Amino acid sequence: MKKILSLCLVCLLVACGFEPLYVQKKHDNLWYFGGEFDTSITEAMSEIKIQTISERFGQQVRNELLDMLTPLGQPRNPKYRLYVDVAPKEIMQQALRKDITATRERVRYSVNYRLVEGNTELVSGDSIAYVSYDILANPYSTTTAKKKMEGNAAKIIANDIALRIGAFFHAYFKKGVQP
Repeated sequence: MKKILSLCLVCLLVACGFEPLYVQKKHDNLWYFGGEFDTSITEAMSEIKIQTISERFGQQVRNELLDMLTPLGQPRNPKYRLYVDVAPKEIMQQALRKDITATRERVRYSVNYRLVEGNTELVSGDSIAYVSYDILANPYSTTTAKKKMEGNAAKIIANDIALRIGAFFHAYFKKGVQP
């Protein structure tokens, strides 16, 4: 019974149109792993120069993007440039005590990004991360929680940007058009 159920799940997965994001098939057989992969998407993503970003949070986002998009180092002659602008963060106090002091804060981080080739804008958009932390009696613990929360938000935003850029290149290379 378990084998039949597993077989049905595999058939459903094949039928859903799932395909890897960062590689393209080189030929039209049914199996991705039956032949060679075209890695032009990852090669295109490695040609992105990530411009410097202001503020500490922007530096964290940039460092995460460097790890995701250009793990082998920045390109010498970049074909694309990624600009990221950090918007002011919004802090909302939550879980108020009887004396109207907050025990939790929710922070909204937002960035605007755009990928450019020469003077042509290829991809642009906004990425938002909502994170929160507890306000504790110990100030050191609260500061540590804030720093951890800010790092997590930077990872969320960088991952979102990298996925959207990967999806852009995937769509263009799938159509056979080079950006």
